[in-house]
Amino acid sequence: MRKPAYSRVVLKLSGEAFQGELGYGVDHGAVESLADEIAGLGKYDVQVGLVVGGGNIFRGGAASAAGMERTTADYIGMLATIINAMSLQDALEKKGVLTRVMTAIEMKELAEPYIRRRAIRHLEKDRIVIFAGGTGNPYFTTDTAAALRAIEIRADIILKGTKVDGVYDKDPEQCPDSQKFDELTYIDVLNRGLRVMDATAVSLCMENSLPIVVFNVTVSGNIERVVLGEKIGTVVRHGA
Repeated sequence: MRKPAYSRVVLKLSGEAFQGELGYGVDHGAVESLADEIAGLGKYDVQVGLVVGGGNIFRGGAASAAGMERTTADYIGMLATIINAMSLQDALEKKGVLTRVMTAIEMKELAEPYIRRRAIRHLEKDRIVIFAGGTGNPYFTTDTAAALRAIEIRADIILKGTKVDGVYDKDPEQCPDSQKFDELTYIDVLNRGLRVMDATAVSLCMENSLPIVVFNVTVSGNIERVVLGEKIGTVVRHGA
């Protein structure tokens, strides 16, 4: 059996990954597909943390732009991530995968509060840990939460699952002549304003030398491929 390229990873899933063809809310077929892909990692010696977004249910930024108080909007967005986390947990556990949902906002009846040492212990016991509730603070995205959790649990890499196959110089859906990058440095991403992760998340990764792989999570088998170290998507790291 092939060996994984990493011993501990954080997979970042946006809310879009949960909405499937519905365009809004939770598409149970899409969640089942994600669970199948993630459960397939069980045959490898790799510890997996997941950070989920909530934009398929509620977008704090959009609500704030429409007039809602920003802090309130962001907290509602954090609650949306918990809905997604519980949906994914249910799908994974039906496949026999041991999971724990840990939230940055205390919600004892639904999930464990996030405690770094406890999260690491769950990973060491081969449980998949789903980190929900963002950082627990307004004005920070779930991208930043992914970077923070990955650094805290000493992950080897962040795997950023998107609906495109990497990072482009322009929006590939709008510009047919856009060019895909195979590798970028953190500074490239920040200077060019490329849509990899938000600037706070990229800066955190840069300061802690945490690489990022951006890949298309909707392609069957891609999660396994990226964990095995196959060259797919775009790698963001320090230059040579």
